[in-house]
Amino acid sequence: MASDRDIWIIVPAFNEAAALATTLTPLCHHYTNVVVVDDGSTDDTIRIANRYPVFRLQHLLNRGQGAALRTGLEFAIHRGAEILVTFDADGQHSVGDIDKLIQPILHNAVDVTLGSRFLGSAEGLPHGRRIVLRLGVLFTRFFSKIKVTDTHNGMRAFSKAAAIRLKIRHDGMAHASEILDEIHRLKLRFQEVPVGIRYSWDSLKKGQSSWNSIRIATQLLLGRLFR
Repeated sequence: MASDRDIWIIVPAFNEAAALATTLTPLCHHYTNVVVVDDGSTDDTIRIANRYPVFRLQHLLNRGQGAALRTGLEFAIHRGAEILVTFDADGQHSVGDIDKLIQPILHNAVDVTLGSRFLGSAEGLPHGRRIVLRLGVLFTRFFSKIKVTDTHNGMRAFSKAAAIRLKIRHDGMAHASEILDEIHRLKLRFQEVPVGIRYSWDSLKKGQSSWNSIRIATQLLLGRLFR
């Protein structure tokens, strides 16, 4: 069984000064190893992170959430992480859901767990955003050949062995679908876990637009054609 020091939480952050304290306060209360990857923020994100007992990594330029996750995962692996959890910086996730994510990995039932708001709860999710997310699920099931209920949820957990094998090449938001592709390609054992998402005005404003979702899908399709 892994100890608390074996569990590492990766928090990619880009201009999240307004929400980061709300995110880090409970995380640092429950977990020893929290990694904040400041992805070229132009606000006070890194100054807020400096107030907490976390590992702080910085990209000089904004490269995208996929690149930030890759940086954080590689750092945690090299520091000896046995279980790696990805956790958004915008305050939407609940720290209490992390334990549910890691339990199947701790018991060696799966290699990867994926948080699902549609098996759990999505407080304040607008109807239009819900439709876009549901279409993303259909797209993923058809093109990635993996049956999931939620495709772009930032809460995930990986065993060390799975994280080492996983290749994240997309720097931007397309990484979320790419991770599902990798799970299918590598034949990793996975399980969806119900989690809660709390939407606020700020998080919705920073979230993915319908046009950006189309752009992400196009990037993935072109990536498959020219792979």
